[in-house]
Amino acid sequence: MTFGAPTLGPKIFRFSDVDEFRSSIRTLDLEFTPLVRKIAAEQTILNLPGCDVNFTKSFPRIVDAQLVKNCTAVGFTMDDHEVPIRFNGAQRDRTAIVIGGGGAAYNTVEEVERQFASVMFTPEVSGRGWPETRANFRIYETSALALSWLRRLISEVITAASEPVDAVEWPMKASAMRESLLAGIDAAFEGILPARWTARANNEQHFRTFQDIRALLMDDLAQPIYSEELARKLGLSVRSMHDAVQRYRGMSLHRYLRLRRLWLVRKRLLAGPESVKAAALAFGFWHLSDFSKSYRHQFGETPSQTLERARKA
Repeated sequence: MTFGAPTLGPKIFRFSDVDEFRSSIRTLDLEFTPLVRKIAAEQTILNLPGCDVNFTKSFPRIVDAQLVKNCTAVGFTMDDHEVPIRFNGAQRDRTAIVIGGGGAAYNTVEEVERQFASVMFTPEVSGRGWPETRANFRIYETSALALSWLRRLISEVITAASEPVDAVEWPMKASAMRESLLAGIDAAFEGILPARWTARANNEQHFRTFQDIRALLMDDLAQPIYSEELARKLGLSVRSMHDAVQRYRGMSLHRYLRLRRLWLVRKRLLAGPESVKAAALAFGFWHLSDFSKSYRHQFGETPSQTLERARKA
């Protein structure tokens, strides 16, 4: 099998401004809503033959992401933190590993700064006995020993790739690194432990229901949200709809929508010379003094200050 020529050494992208953050993972379409004003995020990307290794220092945020076609992605945390990531509605990620196939989606709620790694294989990996995936990423509990080995392997690969290497030797070294990563992931999936909590997180029907709710909510954020009307369109009870949002977002429907609308107003203000009033109304904020107060609390500046910075840029 022939792969494209790799780039020597890892590339590092750092972000201190939430407005400038862009995911550098080329095989993942990512949309996020920040939960903090200031960030110190970092992404390290290493391109190997047939796969990319990604190490991310993230920031508090809500993420919705989808893998591009013809890829296999494997991800896991690189730290042990008391506050777990909410992944597809599940919050027990201490020794967990996730996997997604081409086109699969996932969502996370990261309440604190976290560190995690992912390995993106192109084309898709087959024939290794890894768990199958469908529309959504799947999460599994693995042994602490297997996860520790995989974490150490990621760190060693990135460190070794940062060292000077002869361009002639690089293809052999990079291919060997890829094989080591495959072996480490094999071991992690061989070490999967029976865990009842993963069954609900991996339920494709539950995930699809939430995605339907999300799509309907995002269709026109400027319109008032009436729970009964939304539930009727989705064929759900109001309680079921609110429970789904609480589970996958970690907060109430109305709190999440307010956060999302505030972020979209900010992006619009930063994009051009639109008035604050027009931007606020575009996303359903009619009470401007209340809007300004919420905006300042969320972003540490007034909407007018954001707009002024955009005009000076």
